[in-house]
Amino acid sequence: MIEPGIGLLFWMTLTFVILLILLAKFAWKPILGAINEREVTIVDSLNQAKLARQEVENLKAENDIIIREAKVERDQILKEAREIKDRIVGEAKDAARNEGDKMIEAARQTIQAEKSAAVSEIKSQIGTLSVNIAESILKKNLDNDSAQDALVANILNTSNLN
Repeated sequence: MIEPGIGLLFWMTLTFVILLILLAKFAWKPILGAINEREVTIVDSLNQAKLARQEVENLKAENDIIIREAKVERDQILKEAREIKDRIVGEAKDAARNEGDKMIEAARQTIQAEKSAAVSEIKSQIGTLSVNIAESILKKNLDNDSAQDALVANILNTSNLN
């Protein structure tokens, strides 16, 4: 088998130490710098992700607040609209009721006036008819002179008594 000699061990150790010095001087600083830089980048990315998450949560909370306020405002607007509608409907009903009452009162007055005119017309016609009937009865009964004399005497007697 192969047995290492002292010279070989010396040269291997010397080469290893030189390699370590070269690596420490030239390679480890850039590698450690890259690793540190990568670590800083990862930490920054995590911090930015946390900030972004917090910002999203804040925006979500603000969004919820805005939505609640919008719902409250919508409910208020709907309530006001209902109140306005009810008020307008009430006013329209009152106006219609008043107008109906006025029309009914005008119709009553018209009916009363027409009734009074009709009653007056009927009285006038009855008066005229009564005079015509009385006239025709008197003509019929007073055709002769003796009936006329009796009627005149009767009227004179009646008027003296009163």
